[in-house]
Amino acid sequence: MSLKDWIEAPAAAVVPAGRSRLNWLRGAAARLTTPLLPDDYLHLVNPLWSARELRGQIVEVRRETAEAATIVIKPGWGFDFGYAPGQYIGIGLHLEGRWHWRSYSLTSPPNWEGKRISIAVKAMPEGLLSSHLVNGVPSGTIVRLAAPTGNFVLPDPPPEKVLFLTAGSGVTPVMAMLRAMARRGHVPDVLHVHSAPTRDDVMFAEEIAQLDADHSGFRSHVQLTRSQGKFSLASLDELCPDWRERQTWACGPLPMLDEIESVWSEQGISEFLHLERFAVSRADTSGEGGTVTFAKSGKSTTIDGATTLLEAGERAGVLMPFGCRMGICQTCVLPIVEGHAIDLRSGKDHAEGDRVQTCISAAAGDCTLDA
Repeated sequence: MSLKDWIEAPAAAVVPAGRSRLNWLRGAAARLTTPLLPDDYLHLVNPLWSARELRGQIVEVRRETAEAATIVIKPGWGFDFGYAPGQYIGIGLHLEGRWHWRSYSLTSPPNWEGKRISIAVKAMPEGLLSSHLVNGVPSGTIVRLAAPTGNFVLPDPPPEKVLFLTAGSGVTPVMAMLRAMARRGHVPDVLHVHSAPTRDDVMFAEEIAQLDADHSGFRSHVQLTRSQGKFSLASLDELCPDWRERQTWACGPLPMLDEIESVWSEQGISEFLHLERFAVSRADTSGEGGTVTFAKSGKSTTIDGATTLLEAGERAGVLMPFGCRMGICQTCVLPIVEGHAIDLRSGKDHAEGDRVQTCISAAAGDCTLDA
């Protein structure tokens, strides 16, 4: 291993099992210096060097549509480049005096050249972070990263028959899958149905068309909903007569996914369906709001009933565990020390001693979390 490779290898708490003794010693040295970790000194040499957190540097922002862009990132120490196609990462950016975190699907295939990764972001009117990433973030910006995770993944080798159903930015995890298959030189019998309002709104349009031209097994159907109307699942019988036999990956707006889930259930083929939801489907309820206290950090903040406990912690400057931010992965679970919280999806009340998913729970009066 070269000196450069050794320097860029993981350290400290992010060291995966099975790494070298030297790397273990580096991690041990970092732990022994806690709380005077050498990060401040390392940062002066290279801003990506850290023994206690994953960092990355934005190296390119490439426009995909008027409202979407690909963000290419060079991760620092500890990043696992062997992630599965379809997984997502958390990305944190310092804006307006605090860190903002969101999760985005990786669009790059695993072990992409140059030790780079990419995500694709669509700017949302209410999304401070997404708008900044698409329209304002400069190359060279340092971001925080959370490790790749998620179960919406393509196996290796892939099934011999695949159906992808996507709409809007829901195409992003599927792009990682398509790129991984093309990179491995094996694209099986794949039909990709993608919906977007207009031709100009189709993310990765040229690359998808090129895949169609280069691989005999790949077919693409683009539904332009503004001129052609919504794609009807009933048309699958004509477009893809064997769709009931295919492993299907679907990602897009919640109503679309709910309809797909219902149809697959009616057909008795739910085991063939893999869904990725980008948003939390919340119940028609909210908490009372209140003051949330974080016992370990000694910080507190007052929030309304629609703000999640995870958002409250980040607002107060507490380093909160998180993953998908959608109530799926269980990474954000914390115990309630005192008070009550409410699950925004089910409306279920949680009390002292319960463990709650902070990304989908709000304060039901004053409460204290073990964080």
